[in-house]
Amino acid sequence: MSWSRLAPLLLLAACGFSPVYGPGGAAEGLYGQIAVAPPRDEPGYLFVRHLEERLGLPDAPLYRLDAEIALDETGLGVTPDQEITRIQIAGEATYTLTDLATGAVLQSGEARSFTSYSAPVFSEQRNSIAGNAVTVRAAESDAVERLMTILGDQIVSRLLATAPDWR
Repeated sequence: MSWSRLAPLLLLAACGFSPVYGPGGAAEGLYGQIAVAPPRDEPGYLFVRHLEERLGLPDAPLYRLDAEIALDETGLGVTPDQEITRIQIAGEATYTLTDLATGAVLQSGEARSFTSYSAPVFSEQRNSIAGNAVTVRAAESDAVERLMTILGDQIVSRLLATAPDWR
């Protein structure tokens, strides 16, 4: 291994860096210990799927993570003709982490973020809509999936960073 590749690793080790799930890490042994409550809708499914990818699927969980997701759409990017060209989706996930053995709430909080996607615009010159229903629905679905990933990542980061406090 060359020094140019080894130097960043040595610097990380020197500053006390350790993998979060690794020996001595903040969340050592936590992977696969948190059961995420089942989803209620499509955004919830995307959210739970992402959390399970990051936290692992538990065989015998010690903790349960419950979350409520709220989404709100707002029109952005208005043309001079008052046509909306972009839709913003704001999301909030309120979560609670519970110890399954005692029923004690170990941590709770909320994560917030937003994303957006292009909306169809009616063109009077062409007498048509720019974009069809399929492409608009695909853009909306992609935006919701991105938002669920962002919210999920925020929650996972908080859980991993604070694991020594609630374990």
